[in-house]
Amino acid sequence: MKKRILSGMRPTGPLHLGHLVGALNNWIKLQEEYDCFYMVADWHALMSEYAYSDRIKDFVINCVVDWISCGLDPEKSTIFVQSHVPEHLELDMMLSCLTPLARLERNPTYKEQLREIKQRDLTTYAFLGYPVLQAADILVYKANVVPVGVDQAAHLELTREIVRRFNRIYGPIFPEPTTLLTESPKLLGTDGRKMSKSFGNFIALSDEPKVIKEKVGTMFTDPKRVYRKDKGHPHKCNICNYFKIFAPDRADGLAKSCKNADIGCTDCKKNLSDLLVETLKPIQEKRKALLSDKGEILNILKMGGEKAREAASKTMKEVRSKVGLL
Repeated sequence: MKKRILSGMRPTGPLHLGHLVGALNNWIKLQEEYDCFYMVADWHALMSEYAYSDRIKDFVINCVVDWISCGLDPEKSTIFVQSHVPEHLELDMMLSCLTPLARLERNPTYKEQLREIKQRDLTTYAFLGYPVLQAADILVYKANVVPVGVDQAAHLELTREIVRRFNRIYGPIFPEPTTLLTESPKLLGTDGRKMSKSFGNFIALSDEPKVIKEKVGTMFTDPKRVYRKDKGHPHKCNICNYFKIFAPDRADGLAKSCKNADIGCTDCKKNLSDLLVETLKPIQEKRKALLSDKGEILNILKMGGEKAREAASKTMKEVRSKVGLL
């Protein structure tokens, strides 16, 4: 049997190029080798967007549309909405009984989010406990593997700690999930920081060509290149990095032209915007087709939810028996 994977995304806004190169391209490859469960994590979204929850429903639909437009296949992967499977919360409650409060307060991601996200009040019980729900998401499907980037590998350690404690107290049920380190090119936002919806520095998969060109026009380039005649330093330029990712066959030539001042930053921005428009064109054409029949998307989520709940219910039957619940 194939090993099982669980991964997901929070529906908190439009998906962007960072999602494409950082996760979706890997998800598409993994669905050929693993039994993949891909989750739209709407409960996780609610933890930070509780004051704006009326938008989550539309974000869920658009998230799934983007996934399928980029290449996820509902025939190969189980695509579902987290809140359609209540067993996640049932297991979350049980695991929270085993998780020390101090361990959650030490979570570096929690501290980082509190520092960086000032437009939301994240000092809530739910947000503090999100790693426990994350553990429940993984364990309710007995996922063997969780795909993550190198910078996220430590996030799974709490899940493994919970597994060891649960299995020690109640008996072995859960496999200890392993990390599948995935190669993810580092794609910065238009302002040179990490591409993020929170920072508003992203290029969305659904952006119209005009919007893409406007956003690329604002991108930081070589800070030491003041005049067109100045020789550039492509290794310090965000635009050159985009070419390495989206057009690697053109990257070396562009870097050479930059170093020799044969091309200016304005020219590079135009070339990049044209490249991104062409790259996203087939994805956007498929998006439009899918959005013209939302009933098909809802049907995909219904079937995926049924399959996910079948697997989760089987796990929870074992858990209740081991814990001693009626």
